[in-house]
Amino acid sequence: MAVTTRRVQDLTVEDHTITVPLVWGDGADARTIDVYAAVVSRDGGETLPYLVYLQGGPGHEAPRPFHAPSSPSWLDAALEHYRLVLIDQRGTGRSTPLGDADLGRGTDELVEYIAHLRADSIVRDCEAMREHLGAASWSVLGQSFGGFTTLAYLSTDAGSVREAFFTGGLSAVGRHPDDVYALTYDKLRSGSERYYRRFAHHRDTVRRLAELAAEGAIVLPDGEVVSVSRLRSLGMLLGSNNGWQTLYELLETPPQSNAFRHDLAAALPYSARNPLYYVFHESSYADGYATRWSADRVEPSDFRDDVTLLTGEHVRREWLETVPGLAPWKDVTLALADHEWPSIYNVEALRASGARGAAAVYVNDLYVPLEFSLETAALLPGVTPWVTSEHEHSGLRQGDVLPHLFDLAHGRRVR
Repeated sequence: MAVTTRRVQDLTVEDHTITVPLVWGDGADARTIDVYAAVVSRDGGETLPYLVYLQGGPGHEAPRPFHAPSSPSWLDAALEHYRLVLIDQRGTGRSTPLGDADLGRGTDELVEYIAHLRADSIVRDCEAMREHLGAASWSVLGQSFGGFTTLAYLSTDAGSVREAFFTGGLSAVGRHPDDVYALTYDKLRSGSERYYRRFAHHRDTVRRLAELAAEGAIVLPDGEVVSVSRLRSLGMLLGSNNGWQTLYELLETPPQSNAFRHDLAAALPYSARNPLYYVFHESSYADGYATRWSADRVEPSDFRDDVTLLTGEHVRREWLETVPGLAPWKDVTLALADHEWPSIYNVEALRASGARGAAAVYVNDLYVPLEFSLETAALLPGVTPWVTSEHEHSGLRQGDVLPHLFDLAHGRRVR
C-alpha cells in the first residue's frame, strides 16, 4: 500500500493507493486492481472526520484538489468540517484505469472484467479504503452516479456511513431502466421547449444543423461525421446551471467555421477520453435488469419526428458506427447491453439503514428524474430532502448547495 504526502496551494494531499480484489465476495479469484484516493485537508484540519466523495459517471475519476475556480468549487465548504477523500472509482483515473489498451483482452474477457466495475464493487473498495485509513465510519457525498453508489453503500454497509449527502443522486430503486429513460425524455422535452422560449431563433438553427448532419456535412477535427442523433445530444448542456450559455454560443457560431467544429467536439457528450462512460452508462440504471439499449427503445415518437427536441444522457447504438473513438468498443458494448445485471439496491436494508443526512433533489433534473428521486427519498426518512428549482443537475458546483446540505443535516437552519 503506497502513501505519499504533498502540498497543493495551502492544502495537504495524501496520495493513497491500495490493492484490492477485482472480484469481491463469491467468485473471488487471484486478480487484483489498484484503487487510488487523495485525502485532502487544510492546515488545522488534519484530525477532522472523513468525508468521501463519490463522483458522477459512471466512468469518471474524482476531481483533483485545487481551490476554485480550478476544481472543485465546493472544496472549501467541505474542508471546513471534514478531511476530504477523493476516490478514483475502479476503472478510472489512477485506479487501474480502463482504456483502449484493454481491448486486446478480447470481448468475452473484457465484458466479464467490466461487469466487476459496478457500484457494488465500488462500495467494497470504499470499505477497504476506510479500513486502510483507520476510520470506524465516515460520511459520504454522492454526486449523480456517486449518489447511486451511496444507495448501494447503504444497502450493504450502512453502519460505516455516519452521514449521507446526495446531490442529484437519488436513483430510482427497483424500477426498470425503460421507466427511467422514458421519464428523462419528458424532462428533455420540457428543457428543450424552455430553451426555445428564451431563444426562439435557435430552433431554426438546430433544424438547419440537423439537415447538415443528415447530409454528412459536419465533420469534427478527429474525423467524426456527426450524425443527427449526436448533434441532438447537445441537450446534455441543458442539464447544468450554465450549460445553456455554451449551447447558445455554439448555435451562434457559423457552422462552416473551425471554431464551430472544435467547440462542437468539446461540447458533445461521451467522448473517447472515458469510454467507460458510454460503454457502461445504462448499467447504472439496471437494478436487476438487462438494458438492451433502453434509451433507444423508449424514444417517444415526437422525438423521432422533431429533430429540434434535444436529447441528453441517452446513449445511442448507432454511435458505435459513427464515433471513431467508440467504434473499437462495439462488440463489448453490444454484449454489455444484453448482460443481466443483478439487483443492486435492497429496499428493506435502505429502510432499516437509519441513514442520516440531506439530499439535493432538483425539480428540473434532466438525468435523475424528480419523481423517482422522491420515491427513493421516502425510503430514507433520516435524509432530509431539499427540493429546489434553483439549480440544475450540476448544482453541487455552485457555492451554496453543499453548505445548505450540511446545515439541513445538522439542524442549523432551514430555508
